[in-house]
Amino acid sequence: MIERIESGVRMSKIVKHNGLAYLCGQVGDGDTVTEQTRDCLSRVERLLETAGSSPEQMLQVVIWLADMADFAEMNAVWDAWVPKGRAPARACGEARLARPELKVEIIVTAAC
Repeated sequence: MIERIESGVRMSKIVKHNGLAYLCGQVGDGDTVTEQTRDCLSRVERLLETAGSSPEQMLQVVIWLADMADFAEMNAVWDAWVPKGRAPARACGEARLARPELKVEIIVTAAC
C-alpha cells in the first residue's frame, strides 16, 4: 500500500511505502546558509514526525547546495543536528535550486 500525505497537484510532502517514508525536498527561510539549513532541518523533523519516523531513523539524505563554497557552513548546522551514532548515508552536491534566494535543499528517506 502506498500512502500519500499532504498531497497537492504537483507532489506529496511525504510518500510512505513498505515501511519507508520519502520526503519531498525541503528548503528553508533565512538569508544565510546557516538559517536556511536550520529551518530545513526543522521542517524535516516535522515531516518525519508526521510520517511516524524521526531523525534517528533516517536512511539516506541528499543535500543540494546552490554553491559548494557553503559546504562547511551547512555541515556545521548538520553536524550539530544529526543524532550521534545515527548518521544516514548522505550525498551533497551543487545544483541550481528552484529560486535564486535558496541556498540549500534537503531530501530524506527514512524508516517508519
